[in-house]
Amino acid sequence: MTSTPKDKKALIEAVRAAAHRQVDKWVDQQVEMLNAPTLPTLRQMSDQFMQTRTTLLGGCLQEIVNQLTASYRQQELAACPHCEKNLKRHSLNTKTFNTLQGSITLERPYFYCRDCKAGFYPLDEALELADKAYQYDMQEKMLRLGIESPYAISADLFKELTGLSPSDHCIHETLNRIGHLAPIEEVIPSAEEIERRIAAATSSSEEKPVLVVASDGAHAPTRPKGGRNSRRGPGKWREAKGFRLYLLDGKERIVQIASWHQIQDAAHFTKDLEVVAGRIPQDRVRIALLGDGADWLWTAMTKCFPKAHEVLDYYHCAEHVHKVAKLQYGDTLEGQQWTEATITRLFMDQTGFAIGGLKRMQPSGAEAMKEIKKLINYLGNHKHRLAYQECKDNGLPIGSGGIESANKHICHVRLKRSGAWWLENNGNTMLRLRCALYNGTFDIALRPLQWHL
Repeated sequence: MTSTPKDKKALIEAVRAAAHRQVDKWVDQQVEMLNAPTLPTLRQMSDQFMQTRTTLLGGCLQEIVNQLTASYRQQELAACPHCEKNLKRHSLNTKTFNTLQGSITLERPYFYCRDCKAGFYPLDEALELADKAYQYDMQEKMLRLGIESPYAISADLFKELTGLSPSDHCIHETLNRIGHLAPIEEVIPSAEEIERRIAAATSSSEEKPVLVVASDGAHAPTRPKGGRNSRRGPGKWREAKGFRLYLLDGKERIVQIASWHQIQDAAHFTKDLEVVAGRIPQDRVRIALLGDGADWLWTAMTKCFPKAHEVLDYYHCAEHVHKVAKLQYGDTLEGQQWTEATITRLFMDQTGFAIGGLKRMQPSGAEAMKEIKKLINYLGNHKHRLAYQECKDNGLPIGSGGIESANKHICHVRLKRSGAWWLENNGNTMLRLRCALYNGTFDIALRPLQWHL
């Protein structure tokens, strides 16, 4: 039934009267401070307000909810959401819910369909209540803290900032439960959002912006799950395979498109990258694939972006050259000169000359011989990815700083804390949520209605 202006006016007056009652209760809690013999400091007054805020805000919220849900609490009949059979109220159940404003207690009519063997609370659905005591406003803030700091620290910060006290176990359980439901399709920006970011990075010139697709692995400490009566086994380091897509707008500015990291194998990594590739308007950008010498990442990137320009990370390549120089020449001027000459040849797209010089080199020992052969094979396998001067001339990157930064901020900052060992599923849940934050999709990936799934 639609409310009349008279009904709305009566509702507003009822809420106003209820709010006044809550203010009176709250003022009673300030009597000791108000009667203090000396002037309290502003900090003392602020602390007192924080300690008693739930009396005022939670009380007001309780009163408003009571007024707005009166008809639901009196409900005697409801249709089954599955078979639409009319049902009589089975019982009236009371439950306390915790919000950022304080706790509220609700009487909720419960209906049960014997045919469908399913029960439901119409009021819960109307208010979109979480099935847990902590409601979505609290859960979201718990997630936001939990993905940045260890759970115990997150619980302490939550209490300091809000005056409310969820346990570290509650934050841990909430993060794993909700983050597990955040799929790559929600964590990665939509095709429309990606097009918007590309449009914002496109200058007035005819040249298309550069889209960098960079891939790498970041090691994460994992552990097996222990049994009820048995100790867990030893931990081991697993590779969190990740990719980052970002735009270069010609002004030395990076525009984030999408990051995704998971502890998984190369096949799953490829499938995940395909999801993102399907959202990229590849005809509107110049695509550069950037990675080190790992075969799995090149297989995945070239499959998803077959017409892109491939670039071997310059700094990884230079590390191999420096290693040969160290074993062959030691810390000598000759070694420095050879290193600079070799890197310059690679930079100038003279890979053949560099390989020829390595083949003519007389190894100083067995280790030097081994590394020389490895470098020859390395350069030969990646010869088509070594035109660094051409990349610079065309505005393409040659270094993997973008993906290394993502490895640090997404993986290392949270997963590589001292003493931390992760179950694989929990580690992946954490990575998904951190990727959502990094991609600007945190709110989208965790829409409250999705948490019912």
